[in-house]
Amino acid sequence: MAQRTPLYPSNQSQNGIMFELFSEDEARKIDMATRDVLETYGVQVSDVEARQLFRDAGCEVCEETMIVKIPSYVLDRALATCPKKYYLYGREDERTFPLEWKGKVHYTCFGTGIQVCDYKGHGQFQTRDSNEEDLQNIARLCDAMDGLSFFSLPVSARNWAGNGSEDVHEAYTSMKNTTMHFHHIDPVADNVKYYFEMVKAFYHGDEYKALNYPIMSMLVCPTSPLELSYNAAQCIIQGARYGIPVNVLSMAMAGGSSPVFLAGTLVTHNAEILSGIVLSQLAKPGAKIMYGSSTTTFDLKRGTAPVGSPELGLISASVAKMGQFYGLPVFTAGM
Repeated sequence: MAQRTPLYPSNQSQNGIMFELFSEDEARKIDMATRDVLETYGVQVSDVEARQLFRDAGCEVCEETMIVKIPSYVLDRALATCPKKYYLYGREDERTFPLEWKGKVHYTCFGTGIQVCDYKGHGQFQTRDSNEEDLQNIARLCDAMDGLSFFSLPVSARNWAGNGSEDVHEAYTSMKNTTMHFHHIDPVADNVKYYFEMVKAFYHGDEYKALNYPIMSMLVCPTSPLELSYNAAQCIIQGARYGIPVNVLSMAMAGGSSPVFLAGTLVTHNAEILSGIVLSQLAKPGAKIMYGSSTTTFDLKRGTAPVGSPELGLISASVAKMGQFYGLPVFTAGM
């Protein structure tokens, strides 16, 4: 009897499609331009501990301007210790999956929104601030969906805003209401220790398991152009030391916070991400890291960053190429 062909091909395991915007030689040119930016002009690092780590590694550091210049040998040494493959662990074993260089494409929800729309019937909606209950409900909904591999913070728990613990409640509510791996898009450096304590609590206080099988990861954004803020730097450092994977994701806007030409934006984007990746490996060699992007264009007319623009697709494809060039797992926003 002939084997039955699935009705929906998308239900089968897919490794993604190939969209080559430039060659390996062109990727190397972008790499060389990036290295020139890092070594000649540097990045602003607005955290004392991070600057000391860079200095100890052989980087030129100016305390007055907080500019750190990263030579190629420091970058190469850091890239050599980055893992090409690691696992994002879920609360249940079947929710755990490998994240790897040139591996299978996975999907997640994305955010983080600060408002939701309540349906009032007959095409009527009421907009209000999102809260912890909304986050709980969305987490449970996403947990029941087949198409998502992990859960990224979709909305903020605005009912906790201003209390100094919004991000902690977001982490707790997310991990409590989904069995998938949780990707925190709104982490606060001063509270990373509490995220780790929650992961440790899941493992009944077993610190070894919490360090080696974390059920959450974090996303941090450099400040374009070319800055690692205190929060970004400390999230990277503490994530490395607590075993929490960190997604270093630039959200540059071509024509706003980065060059108007996409090639130039790709260079500054690359410099921002690589500076964060270097920092992670200086904090702990072998730290789990992602090469991330939500970079797009700047809408000069409306003053917005259109994540649905064609340029974002071009940038995301280019970013994926560069992440593969460095042998790193890649995360891109928008489809």
